[in-house]
Amino acid sequence: MFIAARAALADVGSRTVKRHIPFQRLHNFRDLGGYVTEDGRGVRWGQVYRADSLSKLRDADWDHFLALGVRTVIDLRYPWEIEAKGRVPGHPSFDYHNLSIEHRYYDQPSLDPDVAIGPYLTERYLEVAEDGVKELRRALEVIAADDAGPVVFHCASGKDRTGLLAALVLALLDVAEDDIVEDYALTELAADRLLEDWRAANPDRGEIWPSYPHAPAEVMRLFLAAMAERYGSLRAYATHLLGADDELVAALRRNLLEPEAGRE
Repeated sequence: MFIAARAALADVGSRTVKRHIPFQRLHNFRDLGGYVTEDGRGVRWGQVYRADSLSKLRDADWDHFLALGVRTVIDLRYPWEIEAKGRVPGHPSFDYHNLSIEHRYYDQPSLDPDVAIGPYLTERYLEVAEDGVKELRRALEVIAADDAGPVVFHCASGKDRTGLLAALVLALLDVAEDDIVEDYALTELAADRLLEDWRAANPDRGEIWPSYPHAPAEVMRLFLAAMAERYGSLRAYATHLLGADDELVAALRRNLLEPEAGRE
């Protein structure tokens, strides 16, 4: 399944090359720019990023990160993760927010090998969407603020919690579902290096869940279908549970999309 998924990702072409921003220690830092909305506007490049843990920034990576001009960092991890692994180094050029959207911890590496990734992660994402209403709402407010961008949000691997927030932002911008799924699945290109990092940090652990570093498109498709069944759509969920009203959506579109044709 994962070999086929990577072959499909290879067909994405130059968009993938531009979207992934190379670092030595970060493996899943990428730009959400370039996706096209239903009304034909593009998401601005260099305005909103998603990433794995910024606590890994060191030396040349740190200089590269600062050169992006990031003004806001949103850390989606638990406070205990930050205490154990560290956070992005402080710097006067950006504001830092810790918004832990996950309330029920689950240990992916320890799962039984027979656990199917699609149904399992779909259920976990639904839990996060319903438990983390307050934090997700606040994350959207931070991203939508006029002086926030460029923004980067991240968790540990930049896969699950980060993937959910990225899907939410893109849905509120009216990006097509296929593109939301494609964006989620691009983590597959970082899967091997994420697994290497985990093994280096856990040398005494034996076998792990084979699906641990992966983000196949199936997972996001199942999650979007589940949200549609419960709420009508991901955007409807945001409207009714998160209170993502017209004003908030308008601010997201104003700050994250290219100007409409004929307007500055």
